[in-house]
Amino acid sequence: MTEQTTPAADRSSTRADSRTETTAVNGGRRLAYAEYGSEAGSPVVFLHGTPGSRRLAELFDAPAKESDHRILAPDRPGYGLSDPWPDRSRADGARVVRAVLDHAGVESARLIAFSGGAPDAFAAAAALPDRIERVDAVAGATPPEHTRERPGVQRLLTRIGSTAPSVLAGLLRAQRWLAGRRDPSFVVAQYTNGDPTAAVSDRAAEVVRADFLEALSRHRSGAVTEFRRTAADWDVAFGAIDAPVRFWHGEDDTNVPIADVRRFEAALPAARLTALDDADHLQTLLRSVPAALNDAEPPA
Repeated sequence: MTEQTTPAADRSSTRADSRTETTAVNGGRRLAYAEYGSEAGSPVVFLHGTPGSRRLAELFDAPAKESDHRILAPDRPGYGLSDPWPDRSRADGARVVRAVLDHAGVESARLIAFSGGAPDAFAAAAALPDRIERVDAVAGATPPEHTRERPGVQRLLTRIGSTAPSVLAGLLRAQRWLAGRRDPSFVVAQYTNGDPTAAVSDRAAEVVRADFLEALSRHRSGAVTEFRRTAADWDVAFGAIDAPVRFWHGEDDTNVPIADVRRFEAALPAARLTALDDADHLQTLLRSVPAALNDAEPPA
């Protein structure tokens, strides 16, 4: 099924050409994903952050066309157009990825996961070894056993999500209301250090804002579920991962400190880390994904 994306009120004037498809996961729950890049290109599944939506992959439509990649970007359950799945586990990320690959007619693909999308990427790589060719974790979250420096805001959101999920849902609803009425820098500031307009183009800022608005447009369930389980065990058999793993991480990332990523990388024999100087959470995304698509080094 193909349909139009996002109500007009939330559309960005920078929207790339794309189409949104819907399929089902876990007994009929609606799962939406958008396609960007080259329709006949090498497939890449892009997993957004927390909160996030399929729309974040709009940032990489042009680079994907240039490098001949077909980006499949799902709304994880409870975000955007996808139905809630509040009791899903980290391991269920593999079911989400498999549903997208099956519906898109793709036998195998690379995974690029940003921030909170990393757990689902590793779950898929462990459970679907014949279908996952490579994992690129961009500013990716780390498992609790390797996490020592979780920011205070994340700890607070995890606590609220665990003890008062309806309160967290209300806070997210209010934040979306404000984001819809404020400059894009209001959202961008969540992912950057210092001046949120520095090193971020107007177009990128608009897409990041549109992604946030779409993520929380219909439900808050996805974000509440993921914040609630931030400190929970990932339940991923890392030893079963055969695909190459590459971490792309900014030295100045305060959302996910690079020290935690170094510990995680050391536990995965086939992994390697590309550290980006002077890059925060969002700058890592903007600089790394085009490089990952081209199997190149990120620009300085």
